[in-house]
Amino acid sequence: MKSLGSIMWFDPFRPMDFPQAWLPDPYILALTGAGFLIALVVWLPTALRRLPLSLPIVCIALGAGLFSFPQITLGPLPVRYPELTERFSEFVVIIALMGAGLKIDRVFGFRRWSVALRLIVVTMPLSIAAITLIGGWGLGLSWTVALLLGAALAPTDPVLAADVQVGPPKSEDEDDVRFGLTAEAGLNDGFAFPFVHLAIALAASAATGEPWLAEWIAVNVIWEIVAGIAAGYLIGRAFGWLTFHMPAESKLAKTGDGLIAVSATFVSYGLTEIIHGYGFLAVFVTALTFRHAHRDHDFHVGMHELVEQIERLMMMALLLLFGGALISGLLAPLEWSDAAAAFVILLVIRPIAGLVGLIGHDAGWRERLTLAFFGIRGVGSIYYLAYGLNHMPVEGGDRLWAIVGLVILMSILMHGLTVTPIMRRLDRSRGLDPDES
Repeated sequence: MKSLGSIMWFDPFRPMDFPQAWLPDPYILALTGAGFLIALVVWLPTALRRLPLSLPIVCIALGAGLFSFPQITLGPLPVRYPELTERFSEFVVIIALMGAGLKIDRVFGFRRWSVALRLIVVTMPLSIAAITLIGGWGLGLSWTVALLLGAALAPTDPVLAADVQVGPPKSEDEDDVRFGLTAEAGLNDGFAFPFVHLAIALAASAATGEPWLAEWIAVNVIWEIVAGIAAGYLIGRAFGWLTFHMPAESKLAKTGDGLIAVSATFVSYGLTEIIHGYGFLAVFVTALTFRHAHRDHDFHVGMHELVEQIERLMMMALLLLFGGALISGLLAPLEWSDAAAAFVILLVIRPIAGLVGLIGHDAGWRERLTLAFFGIRGVGSIYYLAYGLNHMPVEGGDRLWAIVGLVILMSILMHGLTVTPIMRRLDRSRGLDPDES
């Protein structure tokens, strides 16, 4: 005869049975967590609108708290998942680039876009050069690795810079500061790539002795930039015609489905990468061209809203993992010189390079300082470092991740805590009421 205990599925007098019986299924936990994450995506931007606090700061704190639970044994360090880190950050960036391009109202022109072009042509190369010198002389890195670090940390991030960017399409919230930072973030993710490839080419040449300069200039500089711009323009024109200019009964704008912007993102990035062009640059150009196919159509608002929601969701997921990486030891390899370099990169190099790039620009000192200060570092830096480490041999990759992680963390904290008061003060100086919505 079986004992009573042998036929009962749960014995309240055995404490080990209780956790086993009531432990939630991991799928259920993930589903619940996703629900809370989506709710935060919707609610937090409104709740934080007037506070000196940013959504990325909250996400990192939540991620650190979540991964501090002993039940969660996953340590989301990028050195453990190099391919996943590269692809996930890549996906977040291309979505952000489409959103940035769609919300710019200003038609492209060298004079009208001069503030952004100054930041691309002058500020970014100066930043790359300065960071490379710090990495080579100050941190003892090899020059190729120092160049990779400079290329990763120079671009302004299109994902985390939402609070300093222009408003939605047709919102008329496009002053020179917001426009400049939005356009810079959209363009520099394409123009920083040649320097990443330069580091890779130098590393390969050092290992094999083969010449690199002609191929780098012809392929990585000329072809990939030209191909990115041309492909982005043609794909944007095609999607613009399909959406707004086909016969009335079949044009895509009739559907009211903003998913077409996601389609344009993937098609633009995929086709451009197939022909070995810069996909980041192509996506931004596609968004600009798509936006100007019918500049006053309300459908742009719907497309931007959908892209922005996807961007925020993916950004929050990535920053939760970033918070988990921080408490899992991401910053452990840091040396004191690395921490000092991070301060110099954010508080000296970017502001000075920004002001140099803006010499002669027709703007007041307040606007110039704001443009120079808000060189936010984030997801783009994660992607470029992951791409470089996955394509060239590097010793001490964990130290590079620690340096980039610290710069991103400092940027998120410094810029996140100051963006609301600075931008509100800037609006007041222009005679606008920042509380009007």
